[in-house]
Amino acid sequence: MRLALFEPDIPQNTGALLRFAACFGVAVDLIEPCGFLLDDRRLKRAVLDYTAVICRHVSWAAFLACRASQSRLILMTTTGAIPLHRFAFAADDTILLGREGAGVPDEVHRAAASRVVIPLRPGARSLNVALAGAIALAEGLRQTGLFPDP
Repeated sequence: MRLALFEPDIPQNTGALLRFAACFGVAVDLIEPCGFLLDDRRLKRAVLDYTAVICRHVSWAAFLACRASQSRLILMTTTGAIPLHRFAFAADDTILLGREGAGVPDEVHRAAASRVVIPLRPGARSLNVALAGAIALAEGLRQTGLFPDP
């Protein structure tokens, strides 16, 4: 299982997701451009001394070219058609998260094999992208038996 971040805007969220991925042994695809410098102190403070496996891609096109015909691309989106608790993850899926302020463009939506939503109570608009990513990745790891053994 992998985590992909599409043009992230907020360094603290990216840092939290990198730390989360490092703790669970999940590689991260970082699709640029980012809305911050990768040496941003806020990013470093969130990551602490954890080291995640990161594959940087200069663009969406570069990310797609690198992926070739690999795993399914699962987009987490507030406009998703499938609720998270009803979606069946595969061990080689890539969970894709959009930008905090704008999500992803239509071409990215079209490239996704599935569009999954985390159901919220009425009136709640969305979760922080780091929380949504952590929830989705934890569910994917749970379903596929990929949580690390203590």
